[in-house]
Amino acid sequence: MSGGADRVDGRLLGMAFVLVLGTFMASLDSTIVNIGMRTLRVEFGASLTEVQWAGTAYLLAVVAAAPTSGWLAERFGARRTWLGALLVFLAGSAACAFAWSITSLVAFRVLQGVGGGLLLPTGQALLAAVAGPGRTGRIMSIAGIVPMLAPVLGPLLGGVVLRVADWSWLFYVNLPTGLVALVLARRLVPRVPPSGTGHRFDVRGALVLSPGLALLVFGLTELASNRSGIGVAPVAIAVGAAMLVVFARHALRTRTPLLELRLFTTPPFSSAALALFVAAASVFGTMFLLPMYLQAGRGLTAWDTGLLLAPQGVGAALGSVVVNRTIDRLAPRTIVVTGFAIVVVATVPFTRLDGLPDALLVSALLVRGFGTAMIASPVMTVVYGSVDRELLPRAASALNLLNYVGGALGTAVVAVLLELRVTAEAPDVANAFGTTFWCVLGLCVLALLGALRLPGNGPGGRGSRLMPAGSPHRPRRGRAS
Repeated sequence: MSGGADRVDGRLLGMAFVLVLGTFMASLDSTIVNIGMRTLRVEFGASLTEVQWAGTAYLLAVVAAAPTSGWLAERFGARRTWLGALLVFLAGSAACAFAWSITSLVAFRVLQGVGGGLLLPTGQALLAAVAGPGRTGRIMSIAGIVPMLAPVLGPLLGGVVLRVADWSWLFYVNLPTGLVALVLARRLVPRVPPSGTGHRFDVRGALVLSPGLALLVFGLTELASNRSGIGVAPVAIAVGAAMLVVFARHALRTRTPLLELRLFTTPPFSSAALALFVAAASVFGTMFLLPMYLQAGRGLTAWDTGLLLAPQGVGAALGSVVVNRTIDRLAPRTIVVTGFAIVVVATVPFTRLDGLPDALLVSALLVRGFGTAMIASPVMTVVYGSVDRELLPRAASALNLLNYVGGALGTAVVAVLLELRVTAEAPDVANAFGTTFWCVLGLCVLALLGALRLPGNGPGGRGSRLMPAGSPHRPRRGRAS
């Protein structure tokens, strides 16, 4: 890649830094509040179930807002949509810091989640559009690390904040970072003109897709936390799934649906989507199990737990450096399969938690983080390198939805299995957690097998592109121009 057009220059790196800064806050906020649940209970005199809604409300708002990001970017431009989302997120953060009751906090978390749900897909679409196919791999190796670091650094940063300040700073911390991102974005992020298609907003699709996703994720979250007993979660999952089936029928009969499902029927998007979905289930499932084991099984504090999990973030950072240097030289399948193989090996020690030394635990987390970093960026490169520019916003929306739903599904599955094993193997908590990790290991192996279907015909997998056909949003297979 010696051509000047394919060189990652300082301006593109500056743009990537700004967009990553904004999206990092949104990703971080999905986990940073979890560490303050006990503090919030005392502050507001609320029950554990009421306080947990502060986390659930944010996630549901993110999932409900994300599908609209593609249409908004097409209608108003990706840069304007991203800046607007950042303003909404910052307004929600400030409002959360001023919350006077648990009800007001939950309501303001919804506002914050709407902004957060738009930031990540819009930022990725902006980066892919400006970078172009020749630079997408290297730039995504920087941006792709954000979703992996957030679950690790969120609890750690939350613990630091609560050690030196009160609970409101869990939200105030977003303001200076966000304002810096806002100022820099106006200077460094170029305008990407709207597609100019003038398509109307898919109101009918939005009325079933966003609530359906929210109900599905709510049901999975309830199932994982076991907050509302056995009845509510299955009903929410069933109703949410039924609404998604209704949306699928609608989307396949509509020229411009809110979420373009035809993308999922076309390789390499379908293979990449499967790999990302299962990877999210594995990552979030692990980040659900390990902190719970370290605190319940080993009696560690939240702060000590965060410190012990930090090496996974270090490994991810190292892995992103390796990906950045190899992504234009190797086929994406080679990198992703290697990453999943490393994750599989590093997950094996967690199946034998009883007597597992801290040194081996830390080493496994470091290696696992390294392997995980080799998955997301090449997968995004496959998708964004094979999708026509007009379809980038909708492709980004679809990928991020897969990440959210995959994470919720993975967490719910391991939570239900853990509860069954704890009941069956009580009082041997370590063995119950170890048995549950076999499920995580199975997810990793499944993802490894799915990754074998990714393109293996050269760097970036640019052998084919998903192009508009007939309408700007109906993909077809075709040759790269």
